[in-house]
Amino acid sequence: MDRCIVLVDAGYLLGAAATLLRGDAARSRLSVDHAGLIQQIRDRAQTETGQPLLRAYWFDGAPDRVPQPEHRRLRVMPRVTVRLGMLTRVGGRVQQKGVDAAMHAQLTELARHKAASDIVLITGDGDLLPGVMAAKEHGVAMHLWAVQAADGAYNQSEDLVAEADERQLLDRAWLTQAITAEPAPLEAPAQAAPEPPAQAEPSGIPQVPLPTPAHTPTPGDLARSAPAVVRWSSDSGWIDPDDGIPLLETLTTSRQVWVDREQDLSVGGEPHEVGKIFAARWVDRLPHDQATDLLDRLDQARPRIPRLLDGELLRYAVRFGTIGHDEDISEDHLVQLRAGFWTGIEQPAGALFAPKP
Repeated sequence: MDRCIVLVDAGYLLGAAATLLRGDAARSRLSVDHAGLIQQIRDRAQTETGQPLLRAYWFDGAPDRVPQPEHRRLRVMPRVTVRLGMLTRVGGRVQQKGVDAAMHAQLTELARHKAASDIVLITGDGDLLPGVMAAKEHGVAMHLWAVQAADGAYNQSEDLVAEADERQLLDRAWLTQAITAEPAPLEAPAQAAPEPPAQAEPSGIPQVPLPTPAHTPTPGDLARSAPAVVRWSSDSGWIDPDDGIPLLETLTTSRQVWVDREQDLSVGGEPHEVGKIFAARWVDRLPHDQATDLLDRLDQARPRIPRLLDGELLRYAVRFGTIGHDEDISEDHLVQLRAGFWTGIEQPAGALFAPKP
């Protein structure tokens, strides 16, 4: 068939992009315009192969293979199919399981049925080598795309590169059209040395040392110094009874779960937006006879969020691709998430999803 197909290993594409753009492979530090990225992939594949795109397959991992919001947005895009493997923790690190096997099976099946004349692979996994070799035997032209490696490092299997018919590089300029990275966290400032005593100039006028520039305060510093301004949650080690504050999960009916999932398809996933939606839904679902009392108690705790409710907020945020997985949530994202929570407390959930005029 004179058409092309693209198979994307999302773990490789976004992990390598994060390494290139900010120095580590944490995908949660990236902001991804998935619609824009898919369009870029489509346009480039059609230009390189000279064939129309039949379909793009997006392979990724998810906890218990449950689609995350980014996967739900992707799978309703035209000519995009999402295939999910497991996301597990090994030695404290998040790893994908079954993604390479699913890609291999899809590749060999497409080639065997001659579904396309050209197949583009965006991956670095050498486990796909047998599939690439089999596809070539079925007359398929294999195109391998690599993400530009950081500092000259190598991020693809050498055997896979050698077996491909065509090879292309996704460089920084191409990636940053749809992918942006938050800056790497600043290192803690060095302890300032004691100021030397003032010395007298020959004129007898004492020399006053220049003030040492203040370091950028952490969210914890700001929370302690300006709690009325910074909407910050529980400090590490701060424990206080939750006084029966109900969780969103206990306030949500099974029907509302499905409505929430549909509405979440339109959520961009930015931390402030996620926190606002969580809080607005929580307020809307409070029992009417208890709402005033619960909101008063919550307001008395500002800027801290009760411990159990705060934990649920973080678990809720992990569902969104921009936030990432729990140990990858940055300090800045935590501040934005909790700031959004306090904004949402004062905004009804219905207003967040009301049709735009």
